[in-house]
Amino acid sequence: MELKVGDKAPDFLLKDQNNKLTSLKNFKNKWLVLYFYPKDNTPGCTIEAIDFTKHLPIFQDLNAEVVGVSPDSPESHCGFIEKQKLEITLLSDHEHKMLKDYNVWKEKRFLLKKFMGVERTTYLIDLKGIIQHIWNKVQAKGHVEEVKEKLKELQS
Repeated sequence: MELKVGDKAPDFLLKDQNNKLTSLKNFKNKWLVLYFYPKDNTPGCTIEAIDFTKHLPIFQDLNAEVVGVSPDSPESHCGFIEKQKLEITLLSDHEHKMLKDYNVWKEKRFLLKKFMGVERTTYLIDLKGIIQHIWNKVQAKGHVEEVKEKLKELQS
């Protein structure tokens, strides 16, 4: 089912990079920038994660948390965070349940091959758990600026 602005964000329960269980309830009374990305330590995913980390203080000033989600393991996330000096939370969805719930686990094509993978997507979720904006097929470069501007706009 396609999610749209105004829908209640699907709940989730996943392990973060420290193997700590995290759910939507952990972000009650905060805005949540929930971004889905294909794979740790790949070019676009690295750009996006570094940009979100760089702008994290601004998001926190706007009462927002930034959380990335991919099928990678918590161990992979730990390595990614250490290597890139990231300060954001990364969740592991190796069973693809949340990826499917948020409709980002899709058939992709590369060099005439079809495979299932994550379509880079970001959801902006408000204090009550309602989806306020969705970016589909995200281009990593410049995306964090767009998210920050939209969050400011929605809060004014």
